Amino acid sequence: MRARPPLLEIDGLNVHLGTPRKRILKDVGLALRAGETLGLVGESGSGKSTLAKTLVGVHRPSSGSVRFGGRDCLLATGKERARLRREIQYVPQDPYSSLDPRRTIGETIAEALDPRHPRVPTYRQRIVELLGLVRIDGSALDRYPRQFSGGQRQRIAIARALAVEPSLIIADEITSALDLSTQAEVLSLLADLKRSMGLTLVFVSHDLAVVRSISDSLLVLLHGEVVEYGDAHEVFEAPASDYTRTLIASAPGAPGFSLD
Repeated sequence: MRARPPLLEIDGLNVHLGTPRKRILKDVGLALRAGETLGLVGESGSGKSTLAKTLVGVHRPSSGSVRFGGRDCLLATGKERARLRREIQYVPQDPYSSLDPRRTIGETIAEALDPRHPRVPTYRQRIVELLGLVRIDGSALDRYPRQFSGGQRQRIAIARALAVEPSLIIADEITSALDLSTQAEVLSLLADLKRSMGLTLVFVSHDLAVVRSISDSLLVLLHGEVVEYGDAHEVFEAPASDYTRTLIASAPGAPGFSLD
């Protein structure tokens, strides 16, 4: 049987940012198949968020290739670029600033469903369905972000991302601002969504314990370079890099930490 082609394929990716220009990502490469989760880890400043934001078009690569569904993202223009923006959804780290405080939850999700005509009555049933997917009662659609906890806001942000039925979701440190019990709730939700919807995820985190609970493959960044990449179980059991071994040793409950 032929292996499935990657949904996302990156080769030789370099990203320079700032003035003067500084190389943040150096020859990064990876391949991610549909339905799988890539854990992207490294300490602060390693380039994790830069890579995540490059994938959603916030940063423009200096060189290299990014292919999504067989299409070259760097050559996309016009309608193709707009289509890619919907197919690749980004869930940011901060659950308190990622939702517009002036809009109800229903209005926020309606805007994701139809940016030109975000009418809640038109999409009420779909909004209720989306909230149900993230374990929030549909009656919440008329409430404002300030009326929800951090974990609930993060689940609402996931619902907003799911609204456009994306092929890939990039979760950028989405559990880092949450307490341990709330982290576990969000991770359990993502695991359920992955099983029921076949979600493909890039899960960005500095926390190896969190990444271990959800990832199929693991990519470790240090100063913008890949120091380890492979099957998540194999990397955790037999890391090849001294840096990865240090990260694993410092994870809570190492070596047998589990959120199950």
